[in-house]
Amino acid sequence: MRRTTDVEDLLRLHAPQVLGALIRRYGHFDAAEDAVQEALLAAAGQWPEAGVPDNPRGWLIKVASRRLVDALRAEDARRAREEKAAALALPPAERVPQDDDTLSLLFLCCHPDLPPPAQIALTLRAVGGLTTAEIARAHLVPEATMAQRISRAKQRVKGVRFGWPDHGVERLPAVLHTLYLIFNEGYTATSGPALQRRDLAGEAIRLTRTVHRLLPDTGEVTGLLALMLLTDARREARTGPHGDLVPLDEQDRDRWDKAAIEEGVALITHALSGGPAGPYQLRAAIAAVHDEAPSAEATDWREILGLYDVLVRLVPGPVELLNRAVALAMVHGPEAGLAEVDALEGELGHRRDAVRAHLLERAGSYDEARAAYESAAAQTLSLPEQRYLHGRAARLRA
Repeated sequence: MRRTTDVEDLLRLHAPQVLGALIRRYGHFDAAEDAVQEALLAAAGQWPEAGVPDNPRGWLIKVASRRLVDALRAEDARRAREEKAAALALPPAERVPQDDDTLSLLFLCCHPDLPPPAQIALTLRAVGGLTTAEIARAHLVPEATMAQRISRAKQRVKGVRFGWPDHGVERLPAVLHTLYLIFNEGYTATSGPALQRRDLAGEAIRLTRTVHRLLPDTGEVTGLLALMLLTDARREARTGPHGDLVPLDEQDRDRWDKAAIEEGVALITHALSGGPAGPYQLRAAIAAVHDEAPSAEATDWREILGLYDVLVRLVPGPVELLNRAVALAMVHGPEAGLAEVDALEGELGHRRDAVRAHLLERAGSYDEARAAYESAAAQTLSLPEQRYLHGRAARLRA
């Protein structure tokens, strides 16, 4: 008997591949997604007791295929449609092509006919496995609005040829941005009882590796892969025994993944030698400075600030400016960082107050810091982040 959590992890791994296989064979994005969901529910009910089949992906494709054919038959009673649907039998599971249908699905979701917000939402839903509610929270919009956005996106790609696009490189910025968002959601979940969703972070790294194999000389692809590896290398040290958040400067660096750091540093070193750096390369370079420091005290914050100075010229977004303010505070003192934070505009959620609290605490303004910690805790839906922020506030109160 397999544990329910093991089965759930296996289903998350195979779900986008099964969806990709069905869309490649049948089209009909909506109907294929419904059929995959039914197959996943059937597996979740059967596998914990009956055992996981030898070829779980093939099993899911077979069951989902049957459900989809039945749905297509019911949708249109015309004989021609019935005959076409009945003829769309998948080959035996062992002969299902082993190319990465997930990657083809990813490029389909980033079709140029879709506006960028729709590309991201559809990919997070179909490839990343996030619920509509989770995607809505990540984009700070109502769930009903996000559901409509995803539904319209599915209709826009209906009938589009499935497979590697002829002009895939043109979609690359949207693809990389979407992979970055999936990784971020996996590394720090926007809501729920766990700080991390390792399945999402792992899937984002796997897909980025696939893109990198196809485009090994593209600097931003290499930079994104390096960024993910260098960030994910700290995963085991980010939480305590009970799942509590451990900030970067308090982490046990012996628990960091040295192999991932070595690979990430090699990737970003190679990427930076190829010409002007893009945003992902700069973010990876910043992560490398953190990872190569033997201790928090030994971190070269001046180099990090210099890298952020370049990054915010390319991407002057609120998150980048907030992170630069932290680096500025580490170099020139908390007051300098606070001035930057207070001048920021744009939506930052709980992050602004969390950073303000940290800098206020360093500046010795404990009452203001406590209030900022409490304000940040009230804004986040992540339970580990809430506990951490409340804990910092309680420590100052004591």
